[in-house]
Amino acid sequence: MEIQLQSVISCPHCGHQKEETMPTEACQFFYVCENCKELLKPKEGDCCVYCSYGSVPCPPIQQKEAGEGSEGSCCS
Repeated sequence: MEIQLQSVISCPHCGHQKEETMPTEACQFFYVCENCKELLKPKEGDCCVYCSYGSVPCPPIQQKEAGEGSEGSCCS
């Protein structure tokens, strides 16, 4: 399985969407919508803003789903 690094973040406040490149070695906990300036944080149970609001989950979760990741948190 090839890990996707591009994800479209959709702001739950204003609906603005933007394609972003996800970090591969860390989770991104905060994201500021460039349209409405709201600070997005992960939903409860999600590790990062890409898992909560992105079109593609973060690379560590993609690896875990493919059976290639380590046990525990996606960012450990």
